[in-house]
Amino acid sequence: MSKTLELSDGNYPQLLSEIKNPPKKLYYQGTLDKKIFKTCLAVVGTRKMTDYGEEITEKFVSPIARAGVTIVSGFMYGIDTVAHRACLESGGRTIAVLGCGIDLVRPVVNQDLHRQILKNKGLIVSELLGKHPPFRWTFVRRNRIISGLSRAILVVEAGEKSGALITAEFAKKQRRKVLAIPGPVTSAVSKGTSCLIKQGAKLVSSPDDVLLELGVSLDNKGKNSNQNRIVNEKEQKILALLKEKRLLIDEIARGLDKPVGQVGQLISMMTLKGLIKQDGQGRCYVN
Repeated sequence: MSKTLELSDGNYPQLLSEIKNPPKKLYYQGTLDKKIFKTCLAVVGTRKMTDYGEEITEKFVSPIARAGVTIVSGFMYGIDTVAHRACLESGGRTIAVLGCGIDLVRPVVNQDLHRQILKNKGLIVSELLGKHPPFRWTFVRRNRIISGLSRAILVVEAGEKSGALITAEFAKKQRRKVLAIPGPVTSAVSKGTSCLIKQGAKLVSSPDDVLLELGVSLDNKGKNSNQNRIVNEKEQKILALLKEKRLLIDEIARGLDKPVGQVGQLISMMTLKGLIKQDGQGRCYVN
């Protein structure tokens, strides 16, 4: 059953209340705790994500969520879904902003994700009541809420006409930070992010870059304690490779004869532990 949060309510998210034309009523399901709104990052991107987009979303979202940042996204196919799932799998809390009525689950394939968000003390929100169907205009209005809840938005992959670019425009008008992850220049879903960077969006190449923009430190969260720095066998092999020279993730994968996605997850964990870092070109090196 959904509940209502009015603009005049003391629990209404402060940042959202400051935007132009904030929702007068916000319908929600889940656990309403003001702390969930304290430090929010919107993660947005294309519905037609590539393997690179999926991998990089997981790589960024996991450590950011573990640092205590709430991940906000739009609950649709592609980057949205991966962002929500990566957050939940990392023990974080996420807010899903719907482009339809609060009592409608769209897309239908995300029914399990919907349940998991509620089970893990997250929030499902919408400014639309009941089972209002989704339309193009409802998604556009939803996008202003996604950025409005957040201190910054992170654009992972976006084509030239991606809805993520609409969210970025709202973010600029709302004076939110716009962060973009560069992608292969040959990829159609990297054209939008490349355009954002040219227009002044902050290029980020690691989760630490994002946390810095949010003013959040892993060290302050106790994430790099000695206990977290225990090295397992797989990590030892990666460290051995990096002692020779700096390497890209795909180069490490070839050196280990392992799938890039699997190695990417290991690299994320090792970055979180403070074992390695990545330079501006995405090359890994021993910290």
